[in-house]
Amino acid sequence: MTEDGRGGRDDEDGRDDGGGEREDGDGRADGSHRPDGGEQAGKRSAVRSLLRLWPYVRPVAARLFGSAGVAVLASCLSLLIPLVLKWLVDGPVARHDPAGVWLGGGLVLLLGVLEAGLFGVRRWLVARPMAGLEAHLRRDLYQRLQRLPVAFHDRWGSGQLLSRGTNDLQILRMFLTFPLVFLVVNSATIVVGFAILLTQQWALGLILLVPVVPLVVLCSYFESRYSLATRRAQDQIGDLTTLVEESVLGIRIIKAFGRHRSQARAFRDQSHGLRGTELRKAALLGDLWAVITGLPDVALGAALVAGCVQVSDGSVSAGTLVAFLSTALTLRWPVESLGWLLSLSNEAATAADRYFEVMDTPEPPDAPREDAEGADSVERRAGGNAGTADGGERQADGGARVAESGDRPADGIRFDRVRFRYPDAPAGTPDLLTGIDLHIRSGETMALVGATGSGKTSLTTLIPRLYEVSAGRITLDGADAALMPRDRLRSLVATAFEDPTLFSASVRENVLMGAPGASDEELLRALAIAQCGFVHDLPDGVETQVGEQGLSLSGGQRQRLALARAVVGRPRFLVLDDPLSALDVHTEALVEAALRQVLATTTALVVAHRPSTVQLADRVALLSRGRIAAVGTHRELLAGSAEYRWLMSGGTDERSAA
Repeated sequence: MTEDGRGGRDDEDGRDDGGGEREDGDGRADGSHRPDGGEQAGKRSAVRSLLRLWPYVRPVAARLFGSAGVAVLASCLSLLIPLVLKWLVDGPVARHDPAGVWLGGGLVLLLGVLEAGLFGVRRWLVARPMAGLEAHLRRDLYQRLQRLPVAFHDRWGSGQLLSRGTNDLQILRMFLTFPLVFLVVNSATIVVGFAILLTQQWALGLILLVPVVPLVVLCSYFESRYSLATRRAQDQIGDLTTLVEESVLGIRIIKAFGRHRSQARAFRDQSHGLRGTELRKAALLGDLWAVITGLPDVALGAALVAGCVQVSDGSVSAGTLVAFLSTALTLRWPVESLGWLLSLSNEAATAADRYFEVMDTPEPPDAPREDAEGADSVERRAGGNAGTADGGERQADGGARVAESGDRPADGIRFDRVRFRYPDAPAGTPDLLTGIDLHIRSGETMALVGATGSGKTSLTTLIPRLYEVSAGRITLDGADAALMPRDRLRSLVATAFEDPTLFSASVRENVLMGAPGASDEELLRALAIAQCGFVHDLPDGVETQVGEQGLSLSGGQRQRLALARAVVGRPRFLVLDDPLSALDVHTEALVEAALRQVLATTTALVVAHRPSTVQLADRVALLSRGRIAAVGTHRELLAGSAEYRWLMSGGTDERSAA
């Protein structure tokens, strides 16, 4: 359980009594989020949802429309075959002319080859552009997810986001490649085909048109029902993806507690739910397909009977009837496929809705560029290269240093009446932080101490604006953090969390996330400060891949690499959330000795739970009941604060204030 970590916020940050139980839009308190899209799916227009893809389609529209045009031409060629058959039956066959029969057969073969070739060209026209369009959609989604605030990711289950970036985008690509084109092609084929039928024999053509009205009504009814089932299925896929991901990432916990049966039961329940929804979709599609297939076949049978009667009394030639029936049979697939194409279109519309649910989420406003003057002055005081390895040593006299002429004085970090509550906390719950006033002087290291659930980690997340303050302000060397562009702010502030996160990359890449332009010398310096000598014993040294979440390393090794990542860029401001909690006593002492050199050149806030960590600080701030209850040196607080003495003594009772 980590303070303010995703797995421990309810306990560690007092969410039950000082920030509210986190619930998502479905009223679930599991930290995942699935928008209630069922009613929206029933009300929204599929066409309007799909039209939102036009900005992505526009660059490849020429090839897409070209492929549709080629496919329409190919389908029209297939409609010429019945006309050739009419000529064959009424001409060469009736006159017993073998040469004419061979000529007609050759024409039919030529039309078939041309049709196949044109469909091949259609596929060639759209294959590469549609793959590029899918990549464009996925890139934009990923970039939006990176820019959205942490509060958004707190509410949404990772499986829901993964399914939008994989399954939903594949559905959209397939729709644009095939169903969209063939909705146009088949519609054009039906219109041209019925025009030919009515031209050949208008009375028989009208018989085939009788089912049109009931089919239109049925398709409208099907569209509304199927869209609801589709939305439910795709949301259930997202939930199932979340469960699988959590089971894989938490496999050690599952095995350690013997919970594989309960996880398998949860997986089975969700899988059965998804299976039921898919069966519901199949039943709806089966009903539609039966009617779409049955009604035209009944009309075709009636037309066949009427045509035979007309042939028998001599009013229609046999060739005309053959051509009419051949044309009608050619139209059978375009008509029958409408149900399938409509189902794919509804799935694509639902996928588009799910995609734009993320894309429509507003990004938090960043500071306007004209308000970045404060960040510029802070950076100049930091040596002109804040957050990078070549920024040089920072001066740190613990006082109010003044930089270049005209700049603000170096004021350190100042919390001014800061209040905070999590964005998704239920209405009516009290703020977690209820008025923080704290000044960390420039060059000073401040330890932050408080009981479990007091909000220490939540406070540290406000400095780099992982969350926005609810009221008040935070200044860095006099510059309001809320007015700084986030990229500039985060180049000034480096953070090491208690729960270290490593990526599926090499040790070098993980550490240099804190300073992408750092040299090998700076990398080795950071590893030395964090006592990461074990890196040199790994198979490939700093190039060793650490695996997903760094699980190939111990907890202490991961924490030390996270600390190295925080210090490699020589940050102007350093925020450490109990960075030594996973270390043994001897390693902790070595890290502390090296860390003192880093803290002497920066302004730091360190969340501390142990006296050894507190000893790193110049002063200590006690956080209690959402406020700073006391500030002073370690000795002063031991002498003057009963709560601080209790915390440092390692008391185990549930008091949060002595």
